[in-house]
Amino acid sequence: MIRLNAINLLKEKGKTKYWLYKQMGMSYQNFNKMINNETKSIRYENLEAMYYILECNIEDLLIFAED
Repeated sequence: MIRLNAINLLKEKGKTKYWLYKQMGMSYQNFNKMINNETKSIRYENLEAMYYILECNIEDLLIFAED
């Protein structure tokens, strides 16, 4: 399963989920579901925004985790 690795990236950069939430400019409910991998889909525009905000590679942002 492909998962969002944003929480680990935030820890590495010394940033909080709240900081990313404010940068993303989306509703808290949708943001929280996305960041905690509780959603079935993520919009490409949100992935692109996180890519630029977190200044990371896409392979760092998305990881493959076997369940």
